[in-house]
Amino acid sequence: MKPLPCALPTRPWPGRARCGTAGALLRLLAFLAFLALLAHPAPARAATPPLLLTHERPQLNAWDTITLQADPTDALSAEDMLRRLDQFEPPARRGGSLGVHKAAMWLHIPLLAPKALPTPWVIDIGYSSLQADIYLARGGRVLQQVRSGQLGAGDLDIRTPAMAFHLEPGQAYDLLVRVRATGPLILPITLGEMPRQIHQALREQMLQGLLNGLAFCLLAYSLVQWVTQREHLFGFYALVVLGSAGFSLQFFGIGDRFLWPGNLWMARYGGLTAGLVALAGSFLFLGAALADAAPRSRYARTMRAGAAVTALVCAGVVLGGVSVPIAIAYMSLVSPLPSLLSVPAALVHVRRGNPIGSTLLLAWVAYGVAAAVMVCLVQGWVPANFWTVHSFQFGATLDMLLFLRVMGLRAKAIRLQAQEALRERDLMHSLAHSDPLTGLSNRRGLQHALRAALESCAPGHLVAVYLMDLDGFKPVNDSYGHDVGDDLLVAVGHRLQANVRHTTDVVARLGGDEFIIMACHLETPEVADELGRALLRAFDQPFTLGPLHLKVGLTIGYALAPLDSGEPQGLIRLADAAMYAGKQSGKHSLRRAASGSARLLTP
Repeated sequence: MKPLPCALPTRPWPGRARCGTAGALLRLLAFLAFLALLAHPAPARAATPPLLLTHERPQLNAWDTITLQADPTDALSAEDMLRRLDQFEPPARRGGSLGVHKAAMWLHIPLLAPKALPTPWVIDIGYSSLQADIYLARGGRVLQQVRSGQLGAGDLDIRTPAMAFHLEPGQAYDLLVRVRATGPLILPITLGEMPRQIHQALREQMLQGLLNGLAFCLLAYSLVQWVTQREHLFGFYALVVLGSAGFSLQFFGIGDRFLWPGNLWMARYGGLTAGLVALAGSFLFLGAALADAAPRSRYARTMRAGAAVTALVCAGVVLGGVSVPIAIAYMSLVSPLPSLLSVPAALVHVRRGNPIGSTLLLAWVAYGVAAAVMVCLVQGWVPANFWTVHSFQFGATLDMLLFLRVMGLRAKAIRLQAQEALRERDLMHSLAHSDPLTGLSNRRGLQHALRAALESCAPGHLVAVYLMDLDGFKPVNDSYGHDVGDDLLVAVGHRLQANVRHTTDVVARLGGDEFIIMACHLETPEVADELGRALLRAFDQPFTLGPLHLKVGLTIGYALAPLDSGEPQGLIRLADAAMYAGKQSGKHSLRRAASGSARLLTP
């Protein structure tokens, strides 16, 4: 193999000198370029294009151009931040939520109006649970500002942080917004013409009025039901509604703006306290709704214990013994517990076919979806808009309405239980006061009716007691058996009932073949005699029991109140004595015992 010429050591290469000179020149040029880079720093980050305000687009989403800068010292002013605009960074997500930040956050929005604007524009931060300072600047100088204590003043009487401003056409402006919150920074920021923004703010306040008005009606209803019916479930529901409504009023700025403006305690503790009240009410409500049949069960005791601990935390917040971060952490950890602990009990109700269980499961699904949307909103996974910002309020309202259905179902169950108890009581009363064979009243039932009748008896309103014994019943019973005898007794009872007045008279069986009738509102003793004779005549016809035609008669003894006696036992004793005397004197007779003597009356 022939070696390369430049590799021969004995013969110099003619172009070698030229090659070395070119390399040196290249190294020199690279060194000079490096010095140039050191002398001139890298170009600054390209400026964010301004948000163009035009009449053709009357409302804009500010997050299209927002950049951010944190203020860990919490001491920087608007002028300081205007000098650091080149340090602002674009947000990781432009959904309108920054999550939880302990430090204050500065937002920068560059503005430009290409043409003269016919109306002022408004920047609106559609979330009230934060502190916000808004600055309008031009050329590094603040022209207009609204601080947290001044928000809503002037022409803008709305519940959320907002500021109206004018722009000169063709001039570049900077909007700086300083926000700080103890909770998440949810910032649905819009810019729009003043009439449109005010109209939207009024619609939002109308929505809050409707939802909170509904909560007030539910609260009033539950309190009235609790006071009138003394049912604890309504009182527990009132706690849930009161807490949810109070939290909503504070969370959406209605309370701070219209109900308790300037109240620092309510601004700091009102929403938290209301949330704890709702949590305690949820423990008690679910425990009462699902453990009604077993109030001493482990589940019921656990729910009452959860309510007690929550009440202690709430009292600690009110009295200053529990800090806000600890209370918030407690709420975050414990809020799912009432639902989670109640799922097994609800499933038991579902398996039993009780709609209370399925209604509660549906309520928890709605609550879970609303809570999940809220978590996603706080983390910035979903955009901050009307539906996501209000998702928890919509979920809580649906929860309250479903809880109202649970109360209706519970009240229905209580009513059915009461009706069943009354039916069982009436049945027991009927069994205690009725003859099991004939269905007629027994001795106890007769005495009860007789005592009531004697309270209104008078010489012109007589009460007659007819005690009767069947003539010829024993031979029938001995000849044809007890079954035929029982059928005959039933037929006798029906015939006696057919020959008395159903509205005023009572037919009873004392036992064996003895019957007794109480007749009320008889005007004279002659009317009582006639009624007795009619009973005797009613037994002239035989009884037909299948192929058998059986003939039995009556022997009747009776007494009148108040003529013969005014006591139930005295009337029955006199009637029995008269009936016995009739039996002794030939049967099939009607005999009255009067003034200690008895006289025979034949039909």
